[in-house]
Amino acid sequence: MRRLEGSVAVLTGAAGGIGGALARRLAAEGAALALADLDGAALARVARGLAEEGCEVSAHEVDVSEAGRVGEFAREVERRHGRADVLINNAGVALIGDVEEVSLADIEWVMGVNFRGVVHGVKHFLPLLRRQPRSYLVNVSSIFGVVAPPGHAAYCASKFAVRGFTEALRHELEGTGVRVSCVHPGGVRTGIARAARAGSDAAPGKREREAERFERLAVTTPERAAERIVAGMLRGEPRILVGRDASQIDLIQRLLPSRYWRVLEPIVERRTGRKM
Repeated sequence: MRRLEGSVAVLTGAAGGIGGALARRLAAEGAALALADLDGAALARVARGLAEEGCEVSAHEVDVSEAGRVGEFAREVERRHGRADVLINNAGVALIGDVEEVSLADIEWVMGVNFRGVVHGVKHFLPLLRRQPRSYLVNVSSIFGVVAPPGHAAYCASKFAVRGFTEALRHELEGTGVRVSCVHPGGVRTGIARAARAGSDAAPGKREREAERFERLAVTTPERAAERIVAGMLRGEPRILVGRDASQIDLIQRLLPSRYWRVLEPIVERRTGRKM
């Protein structure tokens, strides 16, 4: 395990949830931070709080789905901090709805942020990471990048894409100084479900029902998730499962790769008191 003191960590989706907790954790480890989020006001509050505690931090309003803006962000980081030792592609959004309920535009939106946002971050920051003798590249997928429940096809597609991209990238970078990890959080108590977008043709109230279901299943705090992610990154874990629920779901999927939902569906219904 290597200490992060004196390193420069780049983090997207840093204005709240897992991202906000990661920013605080990285600062506690002694890293300087380059934080990005689309919500500039919320990001400024996070950065201001960390600066008041003595952290060297810069805030960058970035839409990760825009490749050009991510390229500008990388240049801003190089000018401000001189280098990048850590990249955590954490920014993400949620989309709720069966395939027949989501539009092509809905799917483009979720893929643009969740998948292409990761690709943009990797492409623009990898040259900076490669300059360091040891660096860390972490892409946040989801437990929905391991299993695919009904009603989340587009979201799952984006997170499975992150997983496949990251695993191939890890194989390509073996033997270099860049350690690559893919993160699969289970239920983490953040606001992502409440902020989710419902498909254009989804039934009224579906987003609220799904958010309530998620909140009943979410057991891990953002702080605990951040602690687990940083520890796994520093240990060089290629696959970081966050939460006991993620570990259990992963095991069931591996034991029953084509029939896991027959086991998981009644568990979800029992814990939430709702039919899927």
